[in-house]
Amino acid sequence: MPTLFRFLFFCAVVVGMVYGTMVALVTFVDPTEREVTIRIPSERVNKDP
Repeated sequence: MPTLFRFLFFCAVVVGMVYGTMVALVTFVDPTEREVTIRIPSERVNKDP
């Protein structure tokens, strides 16, 4: 039984660290918006049937 408790405690610690990392990323990282231009070759747009 102590081994199961130790395993569950380890899993809870790992999940807590992942959750804390996600919260820190949401809080401290501010994404920047920018305009995106994608060039499409005319051969792909004007295909003849």
